[in-house]
Amino acid sequence: MLDDKDKILIAALRKNARESLVGLARSVGLSRSATQERMRRLEREGVIRGYTVELAAEQDPAVRAMIAVTFQPGFRCKHVVPHLAGIPEIVACHSLTGSIDMMVMVACGSNAALDHVRDTVAATEGVATATTHLVLGTPLARS
Repeated sequence: MLDDKDKILIAALRKNARESLVGLARSVGLSRSATQERMRRLEREGVIRGYTVELAAEQDPAVRAMIAVTFQPGFRCKHVVPHLAGIPEIVACHSLTGSIDMMVMVACGSNAALDHVRDTVAATEGVATATTHLVLGTPLARS
């Protein structure tokens, strides 16, 4: 259970994960050591699983897409994802309910690279269909 201080700390880290410990402590209204211990506890409990880098727009991948995947009967994410995990352009796989079983998030440098990733996903054992959706923009994104 997160208390108000935890929520303030997490919001400050979302805003700037590189904020100094002193700056975070000031935001939360705690001492530096109390803030550091709170961060360690949140990491230990798995609330904070890591820190990320947000790239400037000019560093973003040229092509971003989502590949909607349906599975062949009897297959699940646990069967398919291990075959996809080694593809560096795949940044996430989301298990879904409904008519689509999994959404594969892809970031790559070109349409040709996306085509290769899409072909690889479609050829993976257990995949019945792979439908590609190009991302035109991201008007809202939260961690």
